[in-house]
Amino acid sequence: MGVVIRAAGVGEREQVVRLLDRAFQDDPVSGWVFPDAAHRRATHHKLMAAFVDVVLADGRVDLAEDGAACALWLSVPAGEHADEDGPVQLREAVDPGNERVELIGRLTADIHPSGRAHEYLWMIAVAPERQGEGLGTALLQSVHDRCDREGLPAYLEASSARSRKLYERLGYDPLGHPLDLPDGPQMWPMWREPRPRREA
Repeated sequence: MGVVIRAAGVGEREQVVRLLDRAFQDDPVSGWVFPDAAHRRATHHKLMAAFVDVVLADGRVDLAEDGAACALWLSVPAGEHADEDGPVQLREAVDPGNERVELIGRLTADIHPSGRAHEYLWMIAVAPERQGEGLGTALLQSVHDRCDREGLPAYLEASSARSRKLYERLGYDPLGHPLDLPDGPQMWPMWREPRPRREA
């Protein structure tokens, strides 16, 4: 049975934020940004909300019809560079006393490729109780199919060794060196070249 995917609307913002919050509570990078578990439970959702707001304004949130999975995508033009003030504004909005909120934004912006237009997978989340059912793969494949039709590459940063292996199976290759978060885990920048379309 196929997975029905549609674009989420502004009215589904809270649903998407809750899904991201649940899916990333135990993620290594979230644990680094918010090392105190109680503070993470109280504050992590604000970071997810900030991300969703950016993507609802400038990109696309794909949502599985049953609400169990979502993917946040941005179309990045060639030569575009990150907003220098973005990480500062993010920190002020989410957790002003936590410099890691700003630092994660700066570090990922520094490694983001800018030479070619591409689709950027900012985040993908599957409800913990639904993981392993192929929902994440279906969400990715719908955008990969469009990338292949349009000749567009795709880019992401894997935040765990487990997710990195999934992305490798879906055609992503490591791009440069891993990002070593200070006193924290690694993130892996990954790039997927568009695949030639097969003639029917």
